[in-house]
Order: sequence, then structure tokens, then C-alpha cells
Amino acid sequence: MEILPPNRPNRFSERHVVLVAPEVHWNTGNIGRTCLGAGAFLHLIKPLGFSLESREVKRAGLDYWSKVKLTVWNDFKSFKKKMTPQKDEVALFTKKGANPFWSMPFPERLFLIFGSETGGLPETILAMYQESTYQIPISNEIRSLNLSTVVGIALYESLRRLQPINPWTRT
Repeated sequence: MEILPPNRPNRFSERHVVLVAPEVHWNTGNIGRTCLGAGAFLHLIKPLGFSLESREVKRAGLDYWSKVKLTVWNDFKSFKKKMTPQKDEVALFTKKGANPFWSMPFPERLFLIFGSETGGLPETILAMYQESTYQIPISNEIRSLNLSTVVGIALYESLRRLQPINPWTRT
């Protein structure tokens, strides 16, 4: 089996992280860095609660931010029209998701969709994909996990079963 070089997506998978109306620049910067490390694409759906030019976003992504495969969309409708995610290629993450995250699908192309830090996903988007909602179980001691933590857990779980060996090598 061929080992792929660093920062190149696994040829057997295509992962897209979609943040709908993210509010916290640190989370978005950290998520961008995680996407780059996993070879995933990052999509931001407006409105954004910060400027992408802010030094805080860049600092959170460190010197990697310019390498993130980033697309910013005016709205979810535009994103959906252009990217055409199929029903079996979507996993929406919400605190009240119907399914545990370890039961999400593992297609070659997958869109992991997350809502804002304070509001979650809009009902209009949840209604489009009612059968595709997932949650990461947590104790009653906390209200929720940090968005960047949830993205990291979900993204790497979505890659875990696709290729049992590390698709990137360290040089």
C-alpha cells in the first residue's frame, strides 16, 4: 500500500468540515489547523462572529492558516447547491442528535456539519437531514463540549475505519 505524503488527503476519503455561523475565532482557527492535519476541507457558512483577517484566528491556526483548504459561503443554500451533499454523505452534530457519533456513515465523501457555539444548528438545516443527526455522549456535569473538541473527535472518527494505517508519514 502506498503511503501518502503529509497534508495530502487520503485517496480513499474526502472529508469536509462545515461550520454554520461560527462565533469564536479561536475555535475556528483550531478547527482549521485540525482540518489541515487530517487533510480535510473547511467550509464556513456566514454570518461569522469574527473577521477572518483577525490576528486571533491566524494565531489559533499558527502559521498554518494560509494552507487550510477554506471556502466561505454566504449561506447554507449556496453551499448545498454547489457541493451537492447526498443524504448518505452528511452527518450533523448536535447535542440532541438521534445517534451516537460512532454510528455515523463512512462513505468516501462525508460532510461533517456543526452549528454555532451558542445556538447550534438552525432548525431549517436539521429538518433537511433528520435521520443524520449525531451526538457525542457527555456526562450531566457539563452543558456541552467545546466546538473544536467536537470537530476533532468527529473528524478523526470519520477517518478511523477507512484506512487502518496512518496515511501520512513524518519526515
